[in-house]
Amino acid sequence: MGIIITNGKIVSSKGILEKDIRIVGEKIVEIGLDISKAEDEIIDAKGSYVMPGAIDVHTHFDADACGIVADSFYTGTKAAISGGTTTIIDFAEQVKDSTLREALNQWNEKTKDNTYTDYGYHMTISDWNKETEKEMEYMVKEGITSFKMFFAYKDLQVDDRAIYEALKKSKELGTLISFHCENGNLIDKLREEAILNGNTEPIFHMETRPPSLEREAISRLTSIAEIVDTPVYIVHLSSKEGYKEIERAKERGQKIIVETCPQYLLLNKDYYLPKGKDSFEGAKYVMSPPLRDMESNEVLWNGIKLGEIDVVATDHCAFNYKVQKELGIDDFTKIPNGAPGVENRFKLIYTYGVRKNKITIEKLVEVLSENPAKIFGLYPNKGVIKEGSDADIVIFNPEYKSIINAEEQVQNVDYNLYEGFTQYGRFEYIFLRGQLIVEKEKIVNSTPTGKYQKRDKGNIL
Repeated sequence: MGIIITNGKIVSSKGILEKDIRIVGEKIVEIGLDISKAEDEIIDAKGSYVMPGAIDVHTHFDADACGIVADSFYTGTKAAISGGTTTIIDFAEQVKDSTLREALNQWNEKTKDNTYTDYGYHMTISDWNKETEKEMEYMVKEGITSFKMFFAYKDLQVDDRAIYEALKKSKELGTLISFHCENGNLIDKLREEAILNGNTEPIFHMETRPPSLEREAISRLTSIAEIVDTPVYIVHLSSKEGYKEIERAKERGQKIIVETCPQYLLLNKDYYLPKGKDSFEGAKYVMSPPLRDMESNEVLWNGIKLGEIDVVATDHCAFNYKVQKELGIDDFTKIPNGAPGVENRFKLIYTYGVRKNKITIEKLVEVLSENPAKIFGLYPNKGVIKEGSDADIVIFNPEYKSIINAEEQVQNVDYNLYEGFTQYGRFEYIFLRGQLIVEKEKIVNSTPTGKYQKRDKGNIL
């Protein structure tokens, strides 16, 4: 007995196909017409798009502030799959004076029998040494074929020499390193000066992280990568300045894979301004990099359209406004750095990208599903509707209209970045490896069934 999805429009990056899909067990076994067999369950997708489950390659679940976790892997992945994301890749973070294996063990404990989506890890490298270099080989054997390094944050930041040596090792292994590009040393100095001058409000989070410091870090990274002659991945690109620096590096022949996030497409620096009686509300938008100007929003949208930006992820890192964000009510440097978004990404990109004619529905599938799967070694099991692929399928009714409201969200946080935004679309059905998890926007399988995905080395686009 199988499941037939019929009458829908199957979307890939190459176009739209009007055929039926047959699922048996966890896999798509056939795509065609008149493929049903006796006793197959029939799902009529008339009027809906049928798309591969989205993949969010940039999440930080289980983030702690003042001893509180807002979105655990349990709640965060429940929100993710409610919003059309069937696979996530989270960051397992090595801390100073510890090993990559210790980080992996810790993340395995957090995720065990605790995720509604399938999942994998990137490994954050914050303590570069010979042991860490050797451990990269072990991570590849465990199916972790991507790493991350930071130009900012004292507890995570590495120097240029470490970046150069890690890139050489990564090239040897055929893996990929992603980078948070902001000049951390100068940011720390600007933050010190702001506090000394009595500038404590949330807006100074943005003021002390100017786009020039994103541009500078990108320039430094691409200079190092040029010496090593290896591709790099830039996470959460936020600014037109950073985008132009990437263009310059690409003109020199460098291979750079670029990610941005919905907040850098839809929100802008005015959100840091005091509103009404609550002068602290800008703390909701304290994330790094910070929000930029509206011109940057448009530059990044155009970058997606042109294929210069490859992935739209979320950088979901949820902290509650009350208690957690309020840790910095008298000092913006103490505001926990991060924001939620995993639940809203799919519909936001559809509503403000596809419906506004900034991108096509095919491009949506490319940047939310296909490219992430290809880059990070999940393709063709994930990211595409194809015979032999995992039956991670989203049936999306494009006409349903709703308003984003934090009180109704699944993600376990007390606000929403996009409160009051109109969004279009309804998830009629969402399947994870052939299991029906969501029906008409409701979780119908209450047991987390996500599996760890041991990834291959990715394909550089």
